[in-house]
Amino acid sequence: MSGTPLCRAELKTAVTGGETDVALAGRGTAPRHAPIEYAAFAALACSIVIASLVAAPGRSGLFGGALGLLMLAVAVADARAFIIPDKLTIAAFLLALTNATNEGLASMPENIAVAALRGLVLAVAFFALREIYLRLRHRHGIGLGDVKLAAVAGAWLDWTLIPVAIEIAALTALIVYIASQLVLRRPLCAAAKLPFGLFFAPAIWFCWLLNAISFEF
Repeated sequence: MSGTPLCRAELKTAVTGGETDVALAGRGTAPRHAPIEYAAFAALACSIVIASLVAAPGRSGLFGGALGLLMLAVAVADARAFIIPDKLTIAAFLLALTNATNEGLASMPENIAVAALRGLVLAVAFFALREIYLRLRHRHGIGLGDVKLAAVAGAWLDWTLIPVAIEIAALTALIVYIASQLVLRRPLCAAAKLPFGLFFAPAIWFCWLLNAISFEF
């Protein structure tokens, strides 16, 4: 593990404190905040669907809205437990293949093959990066859930938007981490664990939205 002993100790203290806060919230605080959280989640979900339909009216917008909801669920799951459920990534990948059939009946087999190939290539690239990082640092830097989410990104986005989504996710994660550490007055640590899916999943939908808007204009 990298990082100074002080840095690791403070991270451990922070985790312990977070578990205590959750336990206390479960006794009395959570019920008061739960309706607000559910309302915010519902409002965000509605906004995603509306934005998708405005950017791409018709079936494409419906598929995009469904992608947005799945990516929202992935972000929430990864933020809460550092886990990206397989059922969500599988559903998003199959939805991408279904969306590919919507791009034209004449070229349907080709569209499906291209989408699947992009997903496979990006997943292999993420897995290779995961293995290289493991051999160099002797710890995992990318989870298998992120590898599967990369397959979703490849299936949904074209070659030009794939690096954009990755850059948006990486920069957003870095900015959020640095800002949170500064606000909490904690030291930065190279060994800090971040839920990359929390940032990568929304970036996938956002890049799809940008692509849909560009087609409209």
